Amino acid sequence: MPNASHGSFVWYDLLTPDPDAAAAYYAEVVGWKTQLFPTSDVHYTMFVGAQGPVGGTARPDGAGTRPQWIGNVFVDDVDRAAALAAELGGRVLSPPQDYPTVGRMAVVVHPQGVPLNLFKPARAMELHDVTRPGEITWNELVASDHAAAFDYYRRLFGWTKRRDFDLGAMGNYLIYGPPDSAARDFGGMFTAPAGGPRQPLWLYYIEVADLDAAVARARARGGTLANGPMQVPGGARVAQLVDPQGVLFALHESAPAATATGR
Repeated sequence: MPNASHGSFVWYDLLTPDPDAAAAYYAEVVGWKTQLFPTSDVHYTMFVGAQGPVGGTARPDGAGTRPQWIGNVFVDDVDRAAALAAELGGRVLSPPQDYPTVGRMAVVVHPQGVPLNLFKPARAMELHDVTRPGEITWNELVASDHAAAFDYYRRLFGWTKRRDFDLGAMGNYLIYGPPDSAARDFGGMFTAPAGGPRQPLWLYYIEVADLDAAVARARARGGTLANGPMQVPGGARVAQLVDPQGVLFALHESAPAATATGR
């Protein structure tokens, strides 16, 4: 697989009140192994899949940070990207900072109130094959105005619009990806319909081999099914859940190879 480049999702942080319980929960549901990060000055547990670490979990840093998953997007220059985020109307929640042996990172908040981490690792990162079980395979933004959100991220990360889906009462669903048209899509975004989430959010989909079995494990260990399982355009099946500590996440089962198109 190629190395990560500007605009690629490369890591995922789960901020949650009880990281040890969260690590045990996702290990059971998804099949991740867990490993303590050896040189962190905070208690940070990594989630490790078949291709290596995909993310990790720690307590929120500050009383105002709600429990949530946060994606880390690779940028060529963290300082420049943070300044651009502010120019585009975003807010720099945590200014650029070096983390020894890890890299440089900043936390920025989209004008509609959704956080992402800007990350430049200390060394090259090889991208994973996100179609394999245990990988985060889809990055979905539920926005208050997805067209405005896409324009912001297009200018910040260079993302391109790939195509749209008409979801009827749910509105338009925009698929986005990297500038290389041959590369795989990163995810989608849409405007929250009436009765949808009260505030914009990023939702991350974890690939599993058997969606129904994974949902059963998630519920048996204290999670709540929020939506699904259901089929999405392209033939994949998804379910959205809330973990025992109140964090929204999603599971994704790829379409059979004979029927797979798009997502």
